[in-house]
Amino acid sequence: MSTIPYDLTRIRAFVFDVDGVLSPNVVAVGPDGNPARMANVKDGYAMQLARKHGYRLAIISGADSETVRRRFELLGIEDVFMKVSDKRPVLESWMARNGLDPETVSYVGDDVPDIPCLDAVGLPVVPADASVDAKNHALYVSPLCGGMGIARELIEQTMRAQGEWLNLKTAFGW
Repeated sequence: MSTIPYDLTRIRAFVFDVDGVLSPNVVAVGPDGNPARMANVKDGYAMQLARKHGYRLAIISGADSETVRRRFELLGIEDVFMKVSDKRPVLESWMARNGLDPETVSYVGDDVPDIPCLDAVGLPVVPADASVDAKNHALYVSPLCGGMGIARELIEQTMRAQGEWLNLKTAFGW
């Protein structure tokens, strides 16, 4: 049974911000001044499984990190948009290229730059530690904080609602 108040059978695509969503809000900063981001392996498993099942996935981040780009490319995510200052036009262009109606897309963001994207999709989601402003634009506020498995939670509940979770041999490997 889903805890997300949306008809998850409509979802065909997932779009994620990185910092504060797929990685925690607090990160170590290296000697070069760049953040050393953490990645949740269960998020990664769910993301690659969703891709194998034909869901569309994208990353839209204001960050400029080849390490982050490489992480998602290794999971098979082809649409990784980095150093994006105005995310909504990128999101809308990506949805149009992929023939996606807003009602079929979930966007997960955590802060003010994500609000236009949260307003552009059918299922706007934020982590528990998102900004108050972002929470005011979400249909679902996860009980999980950023970096603690929010992608896994959303993808798993969606795939279960659609009868896709663990129903192929591909579920049991990377």
